[in-house]
Amino acid sequence: MRDEQRYDELGARLKEFEGRPAAVSGVGKDPVNAPMIRHWCEALGDTHPAYTGPDAVAPPTMLQVWTMGGLSGHRGRTGAYDALLGLLDAAGCTAVVATDCEQEYLRPLRPGDEVGFDTVIEEVSGRKTTKLGTGYFVTTRTDLRVGGEPAGIHRFRILKYAPAPRKARLPGQSQEPRPSREALRSGEPRALRPRPVINWDNAGFWQGVAEHRLLIQRCTGCGTPRHPWLPGCNACGSPRWDTVEASGEGTVYSYVVLHHPPFPAFDPPYAVGLIELAEGVRMVSNVVGVPYDKVRIGLPVRLEFRRCDEELTIPVFRAVER
Repeated sequence: MRDEQRYDELGARLKEFEGRPAAVSGVGKDPVNAPMIRHWCEALGDTHPAYTGPDAVAPPTMLQVWTMGGLSGHRGRTGAYDALLGLLDAAGCTAVVATDCEQEYLRPLRPGDEVGFDTVIEEVSGRKTTKLGTGYFVTTRTDLRVGGEPAGIHRFRILKYAPAPRKARLPGQSQEPRPSREALRSGEPRALRPRPVINWDNAGFWQGVAEHRLLIQRCTGCGTPRHPWLPGCNACGSPRWDTVEASGEGTVYSYVVLHHPPFPAFDPPYAVGLIELAEGVRMVSNVVGVPYDKVRIGLPVRLEFRRCDEELTIPVFRAVER
């Protein structure tokens, strides 16, 4: 009861910070510019024609880019925001996790625009209990403007919380993930490979993998294939799509060799390749069937499906002998 009362009193004090500045007002270090737009589009594979040419606009999702301070930073947080975080720390809410962000686009941004911004503490939630622990969601709102005209709104939300105590282990219970049957049979218990994050947008891809089919999205508006799976076409913007099954043929477009950090489910060093499929898309996966130091750009590979444990199958690419 005392804990609940303490948190309720804290919540009332936190609410007093709503509407107060969270960061010093500023102006973007650089105006909206074509080189940064080009880098962004190349990194994301976004070829929409609206982002090039003399009448180019910046992709809306670059909204936050024009306010970021880079390595040298901006003038920093306000005393109000530091005080808010200090109250939470003093109450035991010492852990933090970013939960989500929201953006509103009010006008297109074009090369040459000078972007000004103000950030306020928009909302502090009531006390919330999550699997991570008990704490408060803090939302900041950044209003962007160009020449005094509203250009966009960026909301950023964190959870400041007191970490929940770890569950006590039963006598003899291991902290390590349950090893697969194959690992147990070999006499070498292994941690499970990390699970993929499956959501509404990519569930069809992983269903295909479970059926030993590598499915590539294809826009039915312009025919452009895409990977990873996305809700809309990054070439024409159409939300309509179907799938085509990959032939499995590909080449190593680029690769890295992982030496560190070690992870219980993997045995470094190993090669991770960016594979260019015959269908014209690229995907990241392991290159197998050849020593890690023999992987090369241009190496032909072929798809195979590897069962990691009873619950997980993944696509990998085996080197093809010339």
